[in-house]
Amino acid sequence: METNGHGFSKAGLRRMREVLARYVDSGRIPGLVALVGRGGETHVEALGTMRAGGGAPMARDTVFRMASTSKPVGIAPAMVLLDECRLRLDDPVDEWLPELADRRVLERPDGPLDETVPARRPITVRDLMNSSFGLGLDQSALDTPIMKAIFESGIFTQGAGASLEPDEWMRRLGELPLSHQPGESWQYHIGNDVIGVLVARVTGRPYEAFLRERVLEPLGMEDTGFHVPADELHRLPVAYVPDPATGELNVWDEPETGGYASPPAFPSGGGLASTVDDYHAYFRMLLDGGRRGNERILSRPAVELMTTDHLTPAQRAVWFEKADHPVSMGLARHAGWGMGMAVRGYRSSYAPVGQFGWDGGTGTTVYADPKNDLVGIMLTQTGMSTPTSTQAIHDFWTTVYQAVED
Repeated sequence: METNGHGFSKAGLRRMREVLARYVDSGRIPGLVALVGRGGETHVEALGTMRAGGGAPMARDTVFRMASTSKPVGIAPAMVLLDECRLRLDDPVDEWLPELADRRVLERPDGPLDETVPARRPITVRDLMNSSFGLGLDQSALDTPIMKAIFESGIFTQGAGASLEPDEWMRRLGELPLSHQPGESWQYHIGNDVIGVLVARVTGRPYEAFLRERVLEPLGMEDTGFHVPADELHRLPVAYVPDPATGELNVWDEPETGGYASPPAFPSGGGLASTVDDYHAYFRMLLDGGRRGNERILSRPAVELMTTDHLTPAQRAVWFEKADHPVSMGLARHAGWGMGMAVRGYRSSYAPVGQFGWDGGTGTTVYADPKNDLVGIMLTQTGMSTPTSTQAIHDFWTTVYQAVED
């Protein structure tokens, strides 16, 4: 336990540790690291081990696979380009992404790939930024022709261990029809990866290099990247995917031989590795209106744009307000999406309206709360193939808020 400051009650922090320890002591989650902060005050818990059944203990500087919690960080380079007027929200992307010009759109989202109509308008920067450009993951319709084509083409295999270079990835993406008209429907994930290509083509530099220069280095995020250097792999735990039927922890990714041991062909919106302190620095910057000390990373309006809900009522109804939809399970029921992250639009748990952030399929959760000047982060090595990680995330946030002391 590491503590600095008095933004939380001691009794509340003890309860948080006790609740999280239940998951580790039961063996369902081998280890985790959690951080809560208010202003300059932080509290960190590191519980369990790097490998199931024993081994090195979890530590504050343990590096985790961030999965979809990469998205709030991965969007930042595009926000930098908006600030500098090198991108405009309502400009068509055809100039930089000709693969997305003159699109065809499925007559029905679940229909045959050859039954299409012309797109009613070009795809814009805004469509990519708020994940409504017309194509993405739909976990409730995985057996449709378009979703099968996405998986078969390799478009959903980028990130750590990716085999497709960005240009080839874009070529394959451009061969598919859109499942929805541009701007019509919120669709998960793929838009964030297209943004990485867009940033690279606008700047003439690799996406990761621009991200590092303009965001990671100014924030001191030295442990954040798309792979883990060989001399730091001892800080990366084994990653597990529990068996949905038995809960048995099956190894998904080994540090020395897995997807993070070398740079990916396509650094993407869902592939970062990082630590609780690096992510705390980033979300603290957002709470501080885009500043870190005297250095400005993003303008205040850029941060406000990122953390404002951009969904229409119809889009919310389909994705975030259906209790049986996979994306809306647990804390993901926010009723809103900004740019690269969810935005809580109504109070359905202990967290207040305005909280922003996201969760990751590797058992990660990161949110900031402007009302309470609060950042909370919990990182695990256990995927969400069973309810365990989702329940742990839910309990983490309940205990974070019950510990807030004013």
